Amino acid sequence: MTTPRGAWSAAGAVAGVAGLAISHAATMVLTLRSSPLVAVAELIIQHVPGGLAERAIKVLGSNDKPFLVVVIFLIMMLFAMWAGRLAEHSWWKPILVWVGMGAVGLLAVLTRFDATALDYLPVTAGVVTWIVALSFLTEPLHHADAEDDTQSDGKSRRSFLIRSGVLGVAGIGVGIFGQNFGAKRRHVEETRRLLNLPVTDPKSPRGTMVDVPDMPSWKTPTGEFYKIHTAVVVPTIEPQDWSLRIHGKVDREITLTYQELVDRPLIQRWITLNCVSNPVGGPLIGNAWWSGVLLADLLEEAGVSGDADAILQTSHDGWTCGTPLDMVTDRQRHAMLAIAMNGEPLPIDHGFPVRTLVPGLYGYVSACKWVVDIEVTKFEDFEAYWTDKGWSEKGPVKIASRIDVPENGDDVETGTVRIGGHAWAQHTGISGVEVAINGGEWTRVDIGSSPNTDTWVQWKTEVDLEEGDHTVLVRAVGSDGETQTGVERDTRPDGATGWHQIEISAS
Repeated sequence: MTTPRGAWSAAGAVAGVAGLAISHAATMVLTLRSSPLVAVAELIIQHVPGGLAERAIKVLGSNDKPFLVVVIFLIMMLFAMWAGRLAEHSWWKPILVWVGMGAVGLLAVLTRFDATALDYLPVTAGVVTWIVALSFLTEPLHHADAEDDTQSDGKSRRSFLIRSGVLGVAGIGVGIFGQNFGAKRRHVEETRRLLNLPVTDPKSPRGTMVDVPDMPSWKTPTGEFYKIHTAVVVPTIEPQDWSLRIHGKVDREITLTYQELVDRPLIQRWITLNCVSNPVGGPLIGNAWWSGVLLADLLEEAGVSGDADAILQTSHDGWTCGTPLDMVTDRQRHAMLAIAMNGEPLPIDHGFPVRTLVPGLYGYVSACKWVVDIEVTKFEDFEAYWTDKGWSEKGPVKIASRIDVPENGDDVETGTVRIGGHAWAQHTGISGVEVAINGGEWTRVDIGSSPNTDTWVQWKTEVDLEEGDHTVLVRAVGSDGETQTGVERDTRPDGATGWHQIEISAS
């Protein structure tokens, strides 16, 4: 009797899930890195065009990576079902499908930063599981096709269902077992929580907050600080397992452990960070109290070669960024290896145990989370992750401002209306902020104080509004005399420009 084709597809799907579960579990046990499925997603992210990556972030936000993983899983299931269909008439064609899928996974894991021979074992385990599982599942189906009597055919199909159930449950069990190794993140989080670092957590300095109802805090709470990274699975690194290598065009190579770094003299400073992908008036910016070690001190110890002009930073997950050497060695800029944020050890999502910060540069060229390698080099000798996708090489922060209160589209009462927001020009500073109502003249407004030039400032004003719709524009003036341009440009290749504008209605 002929077995329904759906059974062959189902056999392929069950085998596919079993193989992925074994691969995931093997990864957790052997390497404690993310699974080959996630590695494929990481490989795609590394090679996707910059414009497409930016659009994905805009549409999906922080859900772009999970969405990609789900899409890849569904595609793999389609290939697995195809392999099951092929098994109806051929023993070797499904193997080609499995091996092809395994080759993609192998390529993904072996192109990771610091990949070792051990990384290929989970992929191999997955491919072997696919082949064996499909043979195990399809044996009763072949018998059913060969049977002439209904009773024997029924036994074969029951055997197929039992085998599918057993294999499915086993696959889920193995997957759960492997996932329990993901408890490493929980352990790292507990280790992080128990660290006793010699850092402080000051309140916002006097005068930095302006008196406008509903204004965001000048000091961004850690839980509200924006998160942008390319990691599909955030690295979880035990402090005792972390080390930093400084090498390249230096007189002497340096390797630091976490404890050696913490034992060094620490600096603490208010610094505002923002992402190059932040649109005009956007939320991808935050201000925090950072604690760490001056990069300039470490590079001085290493002895930088005279012909070097950059450092190439590499994250634990393989992400890279290139940073101008002169900005890192400028002690007045306070570039640092940060170990704490707002008085606590760095959150895992923000780079625990160590990340870099360089005030005045966008994060894509300076802020390397989970940093493990710094090579002193020349810009002409490398292309970092985002510059390889068409973004500019050096990424200095542009002067900018935004309106926080009221929000675009808000209804306000007629009469006196309080308006407030933020302005920033890291490492230059803000000397003034101007507001224009309904296309009128620019008027200087009050600004809050700032402890240094590397933080944003808050601003406020009061305007009298009659009933009707109104337009509010804002622009900043830097301490160097530069007035924020009104020319509108997209975030690519070196940051957005233009004046933030809102529309409000008074009634």
